Amino acid sequence: MSLRAETPAPPSARLHRFGRAERWVHRATAALMGVCVLTAACLYIPQFAVLVGRRELVVRIHEWAGLTLPAPVLLGLASRAFRADLGFLNRFGPHDRVWLRAALRRDRRPEARPAGKFNAGQKIYAAWIAGATLVMLGTGLMMWFTHLAPLVWRTSATFVHDWLALTIGIVLGGHIGMALGDPEARRGLRTGTVSRQWAEREHPLWRP
Repeated sequence: MSLRAETPAPPSARLHRFGRAERWVHRATAALMGVCVLTAACLYIPQFAVLVGRRELVVRIHEWAGLTLPAPVLLGLASRAFRADLGFLNRFGPHDRVWLRAALRRDRRPEARPAGKFNAGQKIYAAWIAGATLVMLGTGLMMWFTHLAPLVWRTSATFVHDWLALTIGIVLGGHIGMALGDPEARRGLRTGTVSRQWAEREHPLWRP
C-alpha cells in the first residue's frame, strides 16, 4: 500500500475582522450621527426647514440624538474585542508615519502603505470624530440648558457648535465616499469577515 503525504488544508478565504459588538457600535453610532446631521440640516437650511416644518419637534430629536451619541461606545466597552480595537486605534507606530507620507504623496502602492488592523487615516479619523463629538456635546448642553453658563459663553458655544457641525458634515462626507470606494471594507463591517487577499493588500501588518 502506497503512502501519500498529507497536503495542508488551504487557508480560509475569509478572515474574521469584527465581532458583533464592534459592528453594533458602528451601526448605532452611524444611525445617531445621521439623525444629528439630518436634523441639523433641517434647522439651518431654509429649503429643508420649509419641507419638514415642525421646528420644535426637529429640535428635540436633534438634542436627544446628540445627547445619546456617546452611548453606543460606552456600552461597547463591555466587550473585550471592542476594547482591543480601541487599543489598536489609539496606538500610533512608525509604520503609520510611513502610511501618512505615502498618502500625502498620493502613492497608492500597497507596499508603500503598511498598516495593521487599522491604517493611519482610520486612526486619525477616529480620534478626530471622538474629540469633535465631545465638543459638540459640551457646546450643545450649553445651548440646551441656558442656566449652565453666562450669555457670552453660550454665544461662543453656538458659534463653535455651528461651524464644527459644518466641518463634521464635510468630514463624514469624505468618510462615506471612501467607504463607497471600498466594498470589501463595507462587507467587513456588515458581516464581520473580509477576504484574505484584501487583508494582505490593505492591512499587511494585521495578524488576525
